Amino acid sequence: MSLNRENALYIGGEWCQGNHTVANINPSNISESLGDFAQASQAQVHQAIASAHEAQPVWAKTPLEQKQKVLQTIGDELIARCDELGRLLSSEEGKPFAEGRGEVYRAGQFFQYYAAEVLRQMGDMADSVRPGVQVEVTREAVGVVAIISPWNFPTATASWKIAPALAFGNSVIWKPANLTPASAVALADIIHRSGLPAGAFNLVLGSGSEVGDTLIHSSEIDAVSFTGSVDVGRKVAAATAPNFVRCQLEMGSKNALVIADDADINIAVEATIAGSFSGTGQKCTASSRLIVLDSVHDAYVEALSARMQQLKVGHALEDGVFMGPVVDERQLSSNLKWVERAHELGAELVTGGERLTLENDGYYMAPTLFINTQNDWDINQEELFAPMACVQRVGSLDEAIAKVNETRFGLTAGIVTSSLRSSALFKQQAQTGCVMVNLPTAGTDYHVPFGGRKESSFGPREQGQYARDFYTIVKTAYQRAY
Repeated sequence: MSLNRENALYIGGEWCQGNHTVANINPSNISESLGDFAQASQAQVHQAIASAHEAQPVWAKTPLEQKQKVLQTIGDELIARCDELGRLLSSEEGKPFAEGRGEVYRAGQFFQYYAAEVLRQMGDMADSVRPGVQVEVTREAVGVVAIISPWNFPTATASWKIAPALAFGNSVIWKPANLTPASAVALADIIHRSGLPAGAFNLVLGSGSEVGDTLIHSSEIDAVSFTGSVDVGRKVAAATAPNFVRCQLEMGSKNALVIADDADINIAVEATIAGSFSGTGQKCTASSRLIVLDSVHDAYVEALSARMQQLKVGHALEDGVFMGPVVDERQLSSNLKWVERAHELGAELVTGGERLTLENDGYYMAPTLFINTQNDWDINQEELFAPMACVQRVGSLDEAIAKVNETRFGLTAGIVTSSLRSSALFKQQAQTGCVMVNLPTAGTDYHVPFGGRKESSFGPREQGQYARDFYTIVKTAYQRAY
């Protein structure tokens, strides 16, 4: 199938046109369009829900080995085509090809992992307190799951939701972000050819205000898994609550990386570069707060600044590019306003802070570093989603940990240290769902749980075996044999 065609909705096992289309612009070269993509009507969303309801019992009763084969097939094709699909992803999202390729490969690993999980679904047996009674504890599919995924990891985030949903017998209605429709259609096409019953998977492209709202307000949806902003997450929670629809939210964060006084400066710098500026800073796990012990502050800032100025910014598909453009004009405008705000507050600009004019007309911004900032400033409290990091100077590890926790978010936090004692203390006291030691705050494995605390997450964890807590319902059965 051609990814440039307009009939890019997938409902009930059929490709169909929407009620209008939107252009998909390449952020590396805004004169280039990647095609026009369909937008679903509310009627089509309801059609997808009906199709998912019809297909879900069929899929749930499908023999395990057949289910396993379906997910394995999807994962294998994603990995086999990671170069091709990685270029497509990078072209519409803006991350460098190496990151785009890696994301598609990781998406394939999610499907392969949950293909194996299909065969590992075992329950528990227990003796009852009543003589002659046996107890079985099993898990069943929730039913119809709506998945709403973001643009910054358009294939990976969707896959770590779709794969477990299908593995545990649910049907899926997927609403991806409107900024990255081509990657969504490519994944949907692979799923279409995998052998799923018609209607077990549906793709409805469109705006959040129309398609998203229709899904989250529907009483015919059994669960909603959402990744996006806190503001929209609150709307999802409010909309699903009256219908008692189970809800899983992964939202914003304001992650901190602590540089201890015994840190290896080279390790600290490389962890910062990867955590703060890969993906153009457009990661919920990005380390935008850099909390640095006084004794190493100047050496760290000097080394980091020098390393940042070596980073190549350019077209996502150009060789040697470390940082591509931001995703669109709106995001770039927001980023530059945060730079202005940092200046207003009295932060000192070390490097970056401006839009870049390159050979290709795109949404390029220089990696940006500010120092002499305070933790209670809004630039250190609000998620920026920008290639911008702010340094805070502190006098002790205790002070550093206190600053790490002084936020309404709690997704990831990291420390660079050579001390086992400092590492243990940090892992124990950091109020986040994920903790990194001598590693970037960005970067997680697919076979272990992912999620945060406070306003970063709501509901059961994603990924690994922990995903079953959201995508299944526990049933306890009692039996007495005559």
